[in-house]
Amino acid sequence: MTTTSVSPQSTPNRLEKTVIQPTPPSLFSPEFVQETLALTRRLFIQLQRRPATLVAGIVQPLMWLVLFGALFKNVPEGMFGMSQTYGQFLCAGVIVFTAFSGALNAGLPVMFDREFGFLNRLLVAPLASRFSIVLASALFITALSLLQTIAIVAVSFFLGAGLPSALGLGVVALIVLLLVLGVTALSLGLTFALPGHIELLAVIFVTNLPLLFASTALVPLSFMPAWLQVVASLNPLSFAIEPIRYLYLHSDWSFSSVVMQAPWGNLSLGTTLLLLAGLDLLALVGIQKLLQRKLA
Repeated sequence: MTTTSVSPQSTPNRLEKTVIQPTPPSLFSPEFVQETLALTRRLFIQLQRRPATLVAGIVQPLMWLVLFGALFKNVPEGMFGMSQTYGQFLCAGVIVFTAFSGALNAGLPVMFDREFGFLNRLLVAPLASRFSIVLASALFITALSLLQTIAIVAVSFFLGAGLPSALGLGVVALIVLLLVLGVTALSLGLTFALPGHIELLAVIFVTNLPLLFASTALVPLSFMPAWLQVVASLNPLSFAIEPIRYLYLHSDWSFSSVVMQAPWGNLSLGTTLLLLAGLDLLALVGIQKLLQRKLA
């Protein structure tokens, strides 16, 4: 009589738990591109149904240009550096602060989706990658920021601020994109870290105006007390404002041109671009683990 022995390994006596990890996004995957565009289109449809958001986002910075420009119209020439008018000086600050404010609000649509339960439906959907949810919000905010920048540049031109060269306009767009990328990443990180939209709005309100007044958006560094000069020269908004202002005032610029004379050293145009790119990298790396955990 022949007996057959069965190995213990072939008959498991318990079920093993399978952990499904979120698949990393592939920019070359047609499915990932398709679902990202679909989610981005959804945000634009929401904007189309509520156009007041877009109108207010464009009208508010234009009011800043007109009202602040008129308020300081009689300021003696030369008080604001090489700027002929205060409107010309203010233009760069309005461009940067508008892009910053829009990017800081990037997490609000995702937060409302989370509170209304729509985000949970997306997380259980058969998506190629859940990171398309985050990328769609980033693309939406970037498009709005560029649209606002075009409107501000056009109106400031008719108000006498002039225009940079064609290449200079490209660098202005690059600076806006770098600023929006980093701030959008931080906003989306806060969206998944904070419990609700009330807390997110509180962070936005507390952050907006202090960063504006502690930058060179409204006055040059030479107008500030010594301690505020140090703070403003370390403010990321100043890293974006000063190179844009320099591009407006100088047609013979280069990446080695000194755009800001900070208390701790001079910054060139190329250096400010590297600083903004470095801040973007820190923001993206900082939220990576959080997004992986929350989107799992």
